Amino acid sequence: MDIASVTTSEKPTLHLLCGKIASGKSTLSAKLGALPGTIIVSEDYWLAALFANEMQSIADYVQYSSRLRNAMKPHLVSLLKAGLSVVLDFPANTQTNREWMMSIIKESGASNRLHYLKVTDEVCKSRLRARNAEGMHEFTASDQQFETITRFFAEPTADEGFDIIEYS
Repeated sequence: MDIASVTTSEKPTLHLLCGKIASGKSTLSAKLGALPGTIIVSEDYWLAALFANEMQSIADYVQYSSRLRNAMKPHLVSLLKAGLSVVLDFPANTQTNREWMMSIIKESGASNRLHYLKVTDEVCKSRLRARNAEGMHEFTASDQQFETITRFFAEPTADEGFDIIEYS
């Protein structure tokens, strides 16, 4: 899909990313963030900057991610109301996370694009191992952590109200 074609709205757009670990969310985020009038807000960046030393487990991630979402929501709404489009590089991988994201859309009046990266577990694990070996990502995850986190993954559905763009 041509990246320029995903922002046809004149209203600010909240771009959301749905896909398993190492499916390409951050790579797509960087491409979308290069569009005029668009900024990226990355969960991994902020979690690493604020809580890297405290995050030792998946339970820690859940706790600190929740705190970050609560702190970020008013800021995200303000950015969208100010006319900026936002690439929200937070995982839209559960219905609960997507409900939080939809609340931002409703409060800000922005349009939305939910970019769903539909990638097999095998490809994701291969990319994850390569990413871990490079050491350039804010966090590493083992195959076991991938499996644990993936159990919570829920595909987005049309009835959730998002403009879904699927990448295979």
